[in-house]
Amino acid sequence: MCTEPSAFGARCTFPLNEFPHAHKVLLSTDEIENLPQPDPRTDGFLPFVVNRLRIAQPFIESAGHTIRFAVARGPLNIASYLMGVSEFLTSMLMEPEKIEALLKKITSFLKNWLNLQREIFPSIDGILLLDDIIGFMGENEFLHFGLPYFKELFDTDVSVKFLHNDAPCKISAPYLPEMRVNLFNMGFEISLNELKTLTKNQVTLLGNIPPRDVLAAGDETEIIRVTTHLLDSLEDCSRIILSCGGGMPPGVSTKNLTAFIRTVKQYTHFKNLSE
Repeated sequence: MCTEPSAFGARCTFPLNEFPHAHKVLLSTDEIENLPQPDPRTDGFLPFVVNRLRIAQPFIESAGHTIRFAVARGPLNIASYLMGVSEFLTSMLMEPEKIEALLKKITSFLKNWLNLQREIFPSIDGILLLDDIIGFMGENEFLHFGLPYFKELFDTDVSVKFLHNDAPCKISAPYLPEMRVNLFNMGFEISLNELKTLTKNQVTLLGNIPPRDVLAAGDETEIIRVTTHLLDSLEDCSRIILSCGGGMPPGVSTKNLTAFIRTVKQYTHFKNLSE
């Protein structure tokens, strides 16, 4: 979460055995105008991220894998780090013109950052944006401050346009096809059946096992029970990739992952319908 904010000058803290945190850069909206436009080739942690991938690339490929995605936090997510979540959402309503200027600056930076990753790793054929802040917005705010910028970022010639938002998504989900998103990772609080309806089954859905309480904290019996229940509940198995609803949490054991994968593979109903 510190990668993109660091390019804007955010001080980043890395506590032991905790997630890192990027501290605020903008103490008022008056500072947005003077916020520098970062260069992804030189600024913040971005060159280190790219170089780490370069070093890892031969090992990735020798294991039979390939670097497929250009990855970044979304524009709203980055803005919330630079300002603070409450300050960003409040300013969105109180000073919309200044927030628009900030989002345009961040979106321009993100296009350069995603293009740089694609330039360095030609095997990339997908974009992954992670942005939970769209789950904290009403529909009018999303249409004004979210939709245009995501449409601009996903308007590119890659095969997979992947969005992660594990905050509430009922407001934004119907607009995923318009955003050009064709793969979506949601939070586990919403059912895949409901998301299929909201997206008119035009988006492949990646989920929807609870990540912390089941995949990490559950035992093998719980994994099998919850996975089977999810599969039993599906009205249509097309356009679904079974996974956890949200990011993979710390502490997920190989044993639990194996139980999850085995349960899906052995579920004949899912196999037949998905084929």
